[in-house]
Amino acid sequence: MIAQTIQLALAPVFMLVAIGNILNLLTSRLSRVVDRARVLQDRYAATQAAEHDLVVLEIRTVDDRIRLIGLAMRLLVLSGLFIGTTVFLLFLEELVGSEIRLVAAGTFIAALSLMMIGLVLFLRETQVAAASLRIPRDYLELHRKL
Repeated sequence: MIAQTIQLALAPVFMLVAIGNILNLLTSRLSRVVDRARVLQDRYAATQAAEHDLVVLEIRTVDDRIRLIGLAMRLLVLSGLFIGTTVFLLFLEELVGSEIRLVAAGTFIAALSLMMIGLVLFLRETQVAAASLRIPRDYLELHRKL
């Protein structure tokens, strides 16, 4: 019976590993964004007019990215906690002999839902990042044949 419970717990544990890898990726992205925010904050007081406006726009973008990454990380951590709860409930059911599989299924569904929402937020952050990195059309000088 324990062997069957271990088999049942494998899928949630693999999901937990995936969440850990995604959190690692998000932490790296957050670190880069925070570094950029510090550079922009230093430039903020030293700029004027149009250049200042560009710095403010980039600070707003960086702030959005920090918010999205932070929220995605919180949801993924909550997902991991629900996965841990699922595995705990599966083993508790085996040890105690009570029927709590529906509760375990509920915690697993909650974990999947939180993970999917976290991934959507991660996708949104990458879209914001990509949009802010677009090269202005004027710089491309598309009217010139090179």
